Amino acid sequence: MKMNKLFDHSIRSASPAHDELVRKYELYRTLVEFLAAAMFIVGSVFFFYQSLVYAGTWLFLVGSILFAVRPSIRLTLELRLANLPVPKEFRPYGAPPINQDQGS
Repeated sequence: MKMNKLFDHSIRSASPAHDELVRKYELYRTLVEFLAAAMFIVGSVFFFYQSLVYAGTWLFLVGSILFAVRPSIRLTLELRLANLPVPKEFRPYGAPPINQDQGS
């Protein structure tokens, strides 16, 4: 895998496999974002009640961890995209061909 393929948006639609992978990981990231936001909202409401402050603190911690998961999902997506074979028509001029055994 070459590092110059990471975070290259043109590779996101290089093939149906690329498109599907992007859709799947975007769904994961969106779900994590909604869960993190919900944790923060509920945790904020809990801070209005002294008896729920401890639970609110835990919700903030879980929400913070979920927000930390977001870039991990993004990096995992980019690494997986970079390892997928790119069809010949999406390779830039002068780029070396992909291994012949990958079915390009």
